[in-house]
Amino acid sequence: MKYIIAPSILSADFGNLQRDIEMINNSEADWFHVDVMDGVFVPNISFGFPVMAAVKKHATKPLDVHLMIVEPDKYISDFAKAGADRITVHYEACTHLHRSIQLIKASGCKAGVALNPHTPVTLLQDVIEDLDLVLIMSVNPGFGGQAFIHNTYKKIQDLKALIKGINDDLIIEVDGGVGLQNIATLVSAGANAFVAGNAIFATESPTATIAKMKQLTHNSVSI
Repeated sequence: MKYIIAPSILSADFGNLQRDIEMINNSEADWFHVDVMDGVFVPNISFGFPVMAAVKKHATKPLDVHLMIVEPDKYISDFAKAGADRITVHYEACTHLHRSIQLIKASGCKAGVALNPHTPVTLLQDVIEDLDLVLIMSVNPGFGGQAFIHNTYKKIQDLKALIKGINDDLIIEVDGGVGLQNIATLVSAGANAFVAGNAIFATESPTATIAKMKQLTHNSVSI
């Protein structure tokens, strides 16, 4: 199985954004993870289309766009046009989740749904066949550097059981507190895509850290 490392550019140095984009391009990372926050759904504001356009201009790897915003349906088409390859919306932000998923697919992007720490995976049962990705939030969304929530392992296992024989190709992504200390255990639980921000960009050699994370995905440990 292929394991995906998706550095979050929210943790990049925005004074040297092109440098950090080129670092990801030249590393063993697989995707760029783009966190979009509106200050309403989550208590923080990040960036929108101008930064997306700048990243897309230089990125040579897919853009994994995570919308932490209210009323995401209004913006799905615009994010697709701005260069998103995958668009993930939050279960908690979508009144008509099936419609949101179909809008993403109609825009030409892969469709994902994110779950906050308190949201059980069983709530996705009726749409699980339509999804390309489920993003398990292992911290409360909105800020980087939070402590990993241990119940995430069980949620991944529950999701793995839910998709068995129904959508076995679903990507199970984890975001929040992911790093060298727990990535192998997350693999054992059933995850295969990993978002990391500070755990990569705050290190002396982000490229080496990404390579080490890749290596650890093949050294899973039992939980």
